[in-house]
Amino acid sequence: MLSGLGRWSDASELLMRLVVGGFLIWGVWDNITSDVRMAEFAGFLARWKFPFPELMAPLSVWVQFGCGAAFIAGALTRWAGLLCALHFIIAILMVDRFGGVRGAFPAAALVVIGLHLATAGPGRIAVDALFGGRRR
Repeated sequence: MLSGLGRWSDASELLMRLVVGGFLIWGVWDNITSDVRMAEFAGFLARWKFPFPELMAPLSVWVQFGCGAAFIAGALTRWAGLLCALHFIIAILMVDRFGGVRGAFPAAALVVIGLHLATAGPGRIAVDALFGGRRR
């Protein structure tokens, strides 16, 4: 009865990539544009016992930004999906699990979305599709 919706799968994949990619970039933009905010983030990582917080803070921020940009463009989407999933698995293990299910849910959703994009690909409306990286 709803099988006709399948023709919209590439559009829904694009919408998911745009929303999630935009969210990832929005989430770190203040760290990119402000040394003070980046230092605050390094302090946050230090309080949660991350190793080398001064190195991990910019690494985390740029991984998240890069994943967001890759999702929006649909470029290197499978790799970005794997990095996104790994990034947020670490966030759950190190911090978010202490907030319970509600606290861990946003990161868990990003793990699932990352794994989906890594396995299914970006859809046909993507830079990857131009180079043979199309889904199915």
